[in-house]
Amino acid sequence: MNAEVKIPAPRVRKKKAADVTVSEVLIIGAGFGGLGTAIRLSQKGITDIVILERANEVGGTWRDNSYPGAACDIPSNLYSYSFAPNPDWSRAYSGSGEILNYARHLADSNGLRQLIRFGRTVTDAAFDEIEGHWVVTTSAGEVFRGRSLVMASGGLANPSLPKIPGIDSFEGKRIHSARWDHDYDLKGKRVAVIGTGASAIQIIPELVKVAEKVTVFQRTPGWVMPRMDYRSPEWSKTLFRAVPATQSVLRKALFWGHETMAFSFIWSTPMTRVVERISAAFLKHQVSDPWMRRQLTPDFRIGCKRVLMSSEYYPALQKPNCKLITWPIATISPKGIRTAEGVEHQVDCIVFATGFEICKAGTPFTIRGLQGRVLAEEWARGSQAYKSVNVSGYPNLSFILGPNSGPGHNSALVYMESQIGYIVGNICRLREQGLKLLDVKPEVQAQYNREIQKRLGRTNWNSGCKSWYLTEDGYNATMYPGFATQYAAQMGSFNAQHYRTETV
Repeated sequence: MNAEVKIPAPRVRKKKAADVTVSEVLIIGAGFGGLGTAIRLSQKGITDIVILERANEVGGTWRDNSYPGAACDIPSNLYSYSFAPNPDWSRAYSGSGEILNYARHLADSNGLRQLIRFGRTVTDAAFDEIEGHWVVTTSAGEVFRGRSLVMASGGLANPSLPKIPGIDSFEGKRIHSARWDHDYDLKGKRVAVIGTGASAIQIIPELVKVAEKVTVFQRTPGWVMPRMDYRSPEWSKTLFRAVPATQSVLRKALFWGHETMAFSFIWSTPMTRVVERISAAFLKHQVSDPWMRRQLTPDFRIGCKRVLMSSEYYPALQKPNCKLITWPIATISPKGIRTAEGVEHQVDCIVFATGFEICKAGTPFTIRGLQGRVLAEEWARGSQAYKSVNVSGYPNLSFILGPNSGPGHNSALVYMESQIGYIVGNICRLREQGLKLLDVKPEVQAQYNREIQKRLGRTNWNSGCKSWYLTEDGYNATMYPGFATQYAAQMGSFNAQHYRTETV
């Protein structure tokens, strides 16, 4: 891997008081968002940075998701930063361990570890209007101050357990996909899997290889597309190292290939029907039993929920030691799972592949802005921001993968790069123009979100199915209703008239 920049050693931290650390920029989270922001800031000469990370290692979701079969459903050459290419990806779709090593490489090769304070769980962030600083407090009582605050904690950080009666009564082993217990031996065990989403379809093929019996509890079938994975040939790695432009060409080809999928996944078009037919043909090709095919056929438009990528899931469901259950779960009992028709499925272990607590409403901790306003209260019915990164009334605060920046067809890191460029530009403006605060105007944010919600109303995500993209009352605070190129274009421009400023 050849990252392009290396962060100089940061200045010695100034102390406002014995227990307060002051820096120019505070970043919360040492996943891809936090690491990428720190690298880009360094390119602009801003190295007085503190990164607060609650875990003891970098990597974010790829550190936490180490379950068997964990991998990305975006090709590796696209699920990486364009400014830090890795010529040595071992596969077209790399596993979580290799992606985690890429994140570690970003941190190590760019000298970022000296900026990271590991084991810090943030509990509160408040804007000091007098000083023009964000004041961040951790669970240990430490206080950090910074002119700018970047929220890079990510949306896939906190595991979500379903609200099933009796969940605490189960006497066997409980494992969430994002907190995998590698010390627990699954060999010969009776294992239940709750969930059939993106994590589950990777876990189940691995479980059937070792468990005595795997029982899969499906609430809603998803649209599944084949994942054309392959081992990267050595000649391609040699070529990418010798002529980096060739890897750039491959990345661009992958980008435009995924960009065209917007016509299938985001909006209902003739291409949507074509892709649905391809998925249905794939199901028929892999599943011979008509009744099982019926159970696995979605009743919603493709793209309404996350499209799943796997060539191993359907074969795994047909293994002799695997059983698909489509009856609703009534309760979890001490010995297993009881479904609505009254059958109790006794198991030794329950795997919850039930995703994450996506912050569509509220905030992961208390965030207080001007005049003591609380962001969680303002976001109670659904989060919103300007260009997904800034929120009116919360100056100098930026979000990575904030409201309405989720991609439905392309790499999240493409969107993330655009956001980082915009955020770094704003931080540079604070420094270069001697600004105390940079705060988006409320009417500008309101107009932006009216337009976003209007556009979302014409997308497949808002076409009627229930998904993690939407709040309980159907508000879509998650996805961006357009092409990645459109998103990059909006993030590539800055309008000073959209912001209120004050000088130091």
